[in-house]
Amino acid sequence: MNARVKDSPLPLGLRAMREDDLAAVQLIESRAYEFPWSVGIFRDCLRADYPAWVLHHEERIVGYFLMSVAAGEAHVLNVCVAPEMQGHGYGRRLLHALLQIARGRSVARVFLEVRPSNTSAIALYHDEGFNEIGRRPRYYPAKDGREDALVMAMELLPPT
Repeated sequence: MNARVKDSPLPLGLRAMREDDLAAVQLIESRAYEFPWSVGIFRDCLRADYPAWVLHHEERIVGYFLMSVAAGEAHVLNVCVAPEMQGHGYGRRLLHALLQIARGRSVARVFLEVRPSNTSAIALYHDEGFNEIGRRPRYYPAKDGREDALVMAMELLPPT
């Protein structure tokens, strides 16, 4: 899959994440999140053969996603855009690619967790058809203890 983002300031492509991308991916992760994943977590996801893709401009990675797929369901593990690149629709492009890959793997339902404080991500997920189905108390680490997670899900329609 090598697609360009429509109406974006840069020509961007999508490709499968590789082991040699992990340092760049983790650098974005550490700049975007207060409690980032380690390189080891990303490496474990690649070794488990989870769908993992990067959004790139030439050789520079600007975003990525990872998900797990099993028993007709997908779980969004991580979607991230470099902080300086946010606000240009790249997160939406990553989400669209993730959903396309999920459909290609005959996924019927996609789940994710999101921090209630991440209002821009919540708005994107709602806009793309996700619905809140629950809450996981004290799911995420936070400065002052733990933060709940909103659990969201989306039913994927079979391709027409």
